Amino acid sequence: MHYTLHQLKVFLKVKQTGSITKAAEELHLSQPAVSIQIRNLQDQFDVPLLEIIGRKVFITQFGNEIAEASGRIIREIEGINSKAAAFKGELIGTLSITVVSTGKYVMPYFLSDYLNAHPGLELILDVTNRARVIESLEKNEVDFALVSLLPQNMQVEQLNLMDNKLFFVGGKNLITKQQQTSDLLTKVPLIFREKGSGTRKIMERFIKQHDLNVTRRLELTSNEAVKQAVIAGLGYSVMPLIGIRNELSRGHINIVPVEGFPINSTWKLIWLKDKILSPASSSFLKYLQQEKDRIIKEQFSDFDSF
Repeated sequence: MHYTLHQLKVFLKVKQTGSITKAAEELHLSQPAVSIQIRNLQDQFDVPLLEIIGRKVFITQFGNEIAEASGRIIREIEGINSKAAAFKGELIGTLSITVVSTGKYVMPYFLSDYLNAHPGLELILDVTNRARVIESLEKNEVDFALVSLLPQNMQVEQLNLMDNKLFFVGGKNLITKQQQTSDLLTKVPLIFREKGSGTRKIMERFIKQHDLNVTRRLELTSNEAVKQAVIAGLGYSVMPLIGIRNELSRGHINIVPVEGFPINSTWKLIWLKDKILSPASSSFLKYLQQEKDRIIKEQFSDFDSF
């Protein structure tokens, strides 16, 4: 057997993403380069690691076992490298974080100074839908996840990062700027995120709590798509303040004063209970505990004006 650590890393990424194309993007490699590494790894075994049917990649049972072993080997190697670097006063390794789509407006601000202080660290930041975030965490594929709603039936530790305010918003031509009752949501077209979205869950919870009969609705699959639809005048939606600050300041989106809004929640950094944190993730967690208030004051002080 002459497989390499690089081949194992590439195969593990293909398994995690379920796609050679996505694996190539996340590894910053060309698609042919990934295919070559997978083929060279496969040449070491008589049993197939994966099957490609049409354009879909299916990992075999044997492939799943190799992927699990690869993960353990990679973590052990990173641990050895981290220990060696620690003796020289350096911090190296990989910090992997998955965040829900609106979390992309939050997490970079909490990472910037830390990564600049530790140039030996590699960051893997996956911005995706809530269902995929929870799946990655459950499979122990990441160090941390950023969510606003805690997953059910999963034991996690958490660090409350910052407040999350959600407002009922519309485009330039608002129905009214006067205070409205919650039944306004039954009279206007509503734009929902896709099923599984944390923002959608909060929106549906509000509708259920107020016993509203909503009939006019659209469904879009990203926060950016919802934002553009609101700006274009296609309807109204519930959106987190963090993602619409610029549009509010420019007047492209406006807050509709509706009874019961804003809805307050909290951005939470979570990780699996009893997870053994790597030196990189342990150091980052300590950094956040010490510096999060400063970062919020410097980067999000305008929140108090809404």
